[in-house]
Amino acid sequence: MLEGCRAVGDSRPYRPLQMVLSDRRHRTLVDADRRLAAVMFTDTVGYTASTQANEGGSLDLLRQQGELLRPVVALHQGREVKSTGDGFLVEFDSALRAVQCAVNIQRRIYERNSEGGQKPIKIRIGVHLGDVVQSGQDILGDAVNIAARIEPLADPGGVCVSGAVYEQVRTKVTEKFEKLQSKALKGLVTPLDIYRVVPSWEANGGTSTEDTSYLSDKARIAVLPFANISPDPNDEYFADGLTEELIANLSLVPGLKVIARTSVIAYKKAEKKVAAIGKELGVGTVVEGSVRRAANKIRVTVQVIDVATEEHLWTAKYDDDLDDIFAVQSEIATKVATSLPGSLAKPQAQVPELERPKETQAYLSYLQGQALIWKTDEPALRKSLEHFQKAIETDPTFARAYAGLARAYINLGAEGYLTWTGAIEMGQAAAERASKLDPDLAEAHELLGELAFMADAPAEILDRELRRALELNPNLAQAHSILSSLAGSFGIIESYILLADEAYRLDPLSPPMIRRQGEAYFNSGRNEEALAHWTKHIESDPIDAYRGLAECYMLKGDLEQAEAMVRELERVAPNSDPALLCRGYLAALRGDRDTAVRVIAKIDELFKKGTSRQSSIGYIYYALGDFDRYFEYMVAAAKNHTLQAVRVRLSPLLASARRDPRFVMLVIQAGRPMQASRAAG
Repeated sequence: MLEGCRAVGDSRPYRPLQMVLSDRRHRTLVDADRRLAAVMFTDTVGYTASTQANEGGSLDLLRQQGELLRPVVALHQGREVKSTGDGFLVEFDSALRAVQCAVNIQRRIYERNSEGGQKPIKIRIGVHLGDVVQSGQDILGDAVNIAARIEPLADPGGVCVSGAVYEQVRTKVTEKFEKLQSKALKGLVTPLDIYRVVPSWEANGGTSTEDTSYLSDKARIAVLPFANISPDPNDEYFADGLTEELIANLSLVPGLKVIARTSVIAYKKAEKKVAAIGKELGVGTVVEGSVRRAANKIRVTVQVIDVATEEHLWTAKYDDDLDDIFAVQSEIATKVATSLPGSLAKPQAQVPELERPKETQAYLSYLQGQALIWKTDEPALRKSLEHFQKAIETDPTFARAYAGLARAYINLGAEGYLTWTGAIEMGQAAAERASKLDPDLAEAHELLGELAFMADAPAEILDRELRRALELNPNLAQAHSILSSLAGSFGIIESYILLADEAYRLDPLSPPMIRRQGEAYFNSGRNEEALAHWTKHIESDPIDAYRGLAECYMLKGDLEQAEAMVRELERVAPNSDPALLCRGYLAALRGDRDTAVRVIAKIDELFKKGTSRQSSIGYIYYALGDFDRYFEYMVAAAKNHTLQAVRVRLSPLLASARRDPRFVMLVIQAGRPMQASRAAG
């Protein structure tokens, strides 16, 4: 079972989620290992008195606190050293991560307490930077003692940090700091400077403001589509391919968070300023450039721009033979990585190189395939398949071409141009070949995990492959997204949301990541956040946005607004499954059985043509109150691996079905505690 998460940029091995959340003590540590570390100490306010008054309730609240806190610690790459009974001792290798983690813990607790209906959780947090000494699994030293002394100085729900931490983070976080009166802490002769973190929700009366933290995070990078200035317009694929290769190369650099190609492609030939792009993608650094190819000669121009100041951090121009393109790519990636300001600038950084095919022609065919792989029309996807096959014929050892082939099969199946089982079988064969040729190819492991996801394979297979993929490349948004769905299918809400957040941050304009994020909010009961999310993405992902908004209003009982959203959905995608589902479901809620049955017949007709839409039919029967037909269709969907597991398990629109005894049988039919399918969520 998988129960946790792993943050982008963490070079440590990816752990099974259950292990990450229940026990962060997975690293082999050496006794008396002295090092510099950021130490976070938490403590529950009034725990002793609360326990005396109501021991059972206090223990349950402590359990809830741990379930909320541990995923946030894992996301910020913290190591839970130990529980102190009513608090935690956590170690970080970065003061910035420690403070960001502390603030996000208090933010999540604030949001949880604001929901009402449950006893509030109140904790204090102290953070200090200093030497620690490893002793078995524990850490000792002044840094631990001082963090423990700082924690009581924080207000309930607050964070206090030492002067050493403040100096490290004061220009890197958006939160404001207030200097407290210098304190002579127990055991220290010299008074210590202490700063209180003023959280954004407090500074603005509990209301959120526009997030500008991305401006200080120079490690968040967007590589914009390179402009094609070649004499031959057909060389457009070469510019697109170089963009994707640079993204892939930079994604392998530890510490960098690189926006996925599916989001940056929206800026191809777009006339937007860097500041606007930075805001939309949430990045502090932008890379842009141009490519000119003439026969066997290439000219590449690159510039790296600081979003906050719009200043050029670095520019360069390369004139080389086409055969030297790999050396050019490697040098560009290295210079981009080492040109970043602040602590991330590493003059001696070694940027991993991408696999080089034996033949240049194989590489050109591969780039042509990559340029078409994310299209949604059948001719483009079929052509992409042909290019990858040609690359493999030219160089049968080219692992990345096999990975491209697997992706083409998956996308053809997802769009209904291949049978579901055919896409899985052919994709599996290509991905396994890629992994065999290059065991360290992250994309191959991600594809194997995704294919296991599509086939409803045991969770252990997904766990193994996706852990390995993120260990090799933590910037794979799709891997985080699948893990999010898997966590949701097990009902592990915090991990479900955090992993969806991570996938969305890495690929914020990709419809699948937009969908996963919005559904995570909706399915976890955060309906207002879901409404805001869908409203934000009406332009970038109208189908999912209007469907999501319609569901939010149905849940509210506002069928008039839901009708308006369904009409908009029918306008942009009249025969899509989301449009048909929403129309049928809304008709059923209104008691219009005739319309609902007509929609079911139309979906059923599409299903007979090969599109797996049994779940959609089942949902409409649910809204009609026909639970017999609902479970009939859900069981059928489980058998053909198209059960939307997260929705069935968590959607508030389907809550009544989960009280039916047949729900347990559906779980058993699915093969594990609510099997996650390709369509999950």
